[in-house]
Amino acid sequence: MPQNPAEQNPAEQNPPDQSSPEQSSPEQLPPDRRNPYEPVLSAEVRAALSARLPVVALESTIIAHGLPRPGNLQVALELEALVRSADAVPATVAVLDGRAHVGLDKDQLERVAADPAVRKLGHRDLAPALAAGASGATTVSATAFLAARAGLSVFATGGLGGVHREWAANQDESADLRLLARTGITVVCAGVKSILDVPATLQRLETLGVGILGYGTEHFPGFYLSSSGEPVDWTVHSPEEVAEVMRAKDALGGTESALIVANPVPEEDQLDPALHDRVLAEALDACRERGISGQGVTPFLLDQLMRRTEGASLEANLAAVRGNVRLAARIAVAAAVR
Repeated sequence: MPQNPAEQNPAEQNPPDQSSPEQSSPEQLPPDRRNPYEPVLSAEVRAALSARLPVVALESTIIAHGLPRPGNLQVALELEALVRSADAVPATVAVLDGRAHVGLDKDQLERVAADPAVRKLGHRDLAPALAAGASGATTVSATAFLAARAGLSVFATGGLGGVHREWAANQDESADLRLLARTGITVVCAGVKSILDVPATLQRLETLGVGILGYGTEHFPGFYLSSSGEPVDWTVHSPEEVAEVMRAKDALGGTESALIVANPVPEEDQLDPALHDRVLAEALDACRERGISGQGVTPFLLDQLMRRTEGASLEANLAAVRGNVRLAARIAVAAAVR
């Protein structure tokens, strides 16, 4: 005969909670324990985002593959220090042992800088790298994707990839462009590398709906050069103006896409334009004579610029990156003000 509910054993009416800290529901676990492929945020970055403090994403390819050792580590530490000096939090991005990290500690930075086995990872390489437990430095496309995925809104880099010269013959363009067309993040850069087809790149960005702001300039920068000679449609003059454009863009909604802040390298720090043009023209001729094409072109041209300008192109590169990091930090601070 069924018992009257009032007569039932209280333990039967309200069974004890069988959960324990080890049996926490997925929602109670940190994101990196819920899903091993979620980006791992450093404690500093996680705390900053929770408190709505300014955070700036930094790529790691320049550390692992863009600069000579051992000076590359000092540059990595310097760039993070520049972000901190503006009262923002740096978040260098990399993949280590199959985990995507947004924010690295010093040991992790040292590993990226010193380990020759660290690969170069674009956005398309992320899934295979995570699944294989690989380690790699992130390019513009991978850094922008992971930073936006983690909730960051500002990213500083040197220069973007773009449409390659003789595109009509080889259909070669950087994966950066399509990724930026569908990733909502503000990217502070010194334009696209001058070895690329700058007019075609700007046309492609327009077609893809990626906005461009010239910072203190009416001309798109040429990475090593302060100006590519190509005009920009919109010019801003302060971090606060950039932050207001970011707010307007967010309020409008619609398709996610990046906002490019094109920040020219100071004229006193740029590569001598005549030297640049001469070396680049000769390097392009050498490419054709040697039959170098496809993915081999960019490394060859950059190497030629480095060697034949006796390191001046590297110094211009570093000046551009430092300026972009400083500006990105100021923009992040302005954007964090409510």
